Amino acid sequence: MAKGGKSLFSLSTLLASFFGAAMVAGAFAYFNYKFSEYKFIDFSQWIFYEKNDIFKPKEKKYIVVFYSSKEQGTMDKLAKVQLNIPVLAIDYYNQVRQNTKNTTFLRSGTKTSLDFIQRFNIYESPSIFFIKRSKDSLYKQDSMIRKLDNLDELSKQIKEL
Repeated sequence: MAKGGKSLFSLSTLLASFFGAAMVAGAFAYFNYKFSEYKFIDFSQWIFYEKNDIFKPKEKKYIVVFYSSKEQGTMDKLAKVQLNIPVLAIDYYNQVRQNTKNTTFLRSGTKTSLDFIQRFNIYESPSIFFIKRSKDSLYKQDSMIRKLDNLDELSKQIKEL
């Protein structure tokens, strides 16, 4: 015992250590949970088309943009985007569009479109997120889904992520 009858290892030290450990464990559990929320997409199970051909992914990473071709100029802006990661542009209205160097325009059947929207909880258009290859044609979501307020700002926002 130290002078004055107080222990060096007091109750407040014990409680502070306990709460500190609890906060670290809570933060770890939260981030583990948030990461587990990320979804998978298997391109061998879900069929997407580029023009008339079935899409088969080749790259390790993609930027997925879910958009509406009914919004004026959207398809042209996506076709002209210059990024270092290829873009998969999935149209809500399934309009056929010629691919460009950096952008692959995809369309699908109604069931696949609805499954995609439901799987990734897409509520707004345009929305954007990243996917990366897990194995073969299986890709895992690699970022949160964000509302893209302005397609002109796409390259700026990608650099900030």
